Amino acid sequence: MKITKKAEETFEKEEAHGGSGGRKLYIAEDEVKNFHGMTYGYLPSGSKFAWHTHENINEIMLVLKGTGVVRDRDGEYEYKPGDVFIFPKNIEHEIENTSNEEHEYIFVRVKE
Repeated sequence: MKITKKAEETFEKEEAHGGSGGRKLYIAEDEVKNFHGMTYGYLPSGSKFAWHTHENINEIMLVLKGTGVVRDRDGEYEYKPGDVFIFPKNIEHEIENTSNEEHEYIFVRVKE
């Protein structure tokens, strides 16, 4: 088989960014060239992925569930399902769930 299949039930939920939220690692950095990772993220009601950066890593976020706020040092941006954010390497950012439900996202990280 030249294609790799990973069944959903094989992905385990783990803590993310100090335990404020959770994630499932879908693809690890050693599986695809210049690829750092792909995760399915979870953020409980009222929680944040607090201020952080990804050193030399570009990150793409697809919002699957929930409405909240993304911040960088230049401003604040509301999000809803279907929105996509691109966080350039080394840019500090924060993601906050301002609702009463757990939010879900897909994150893709690519090396420079």
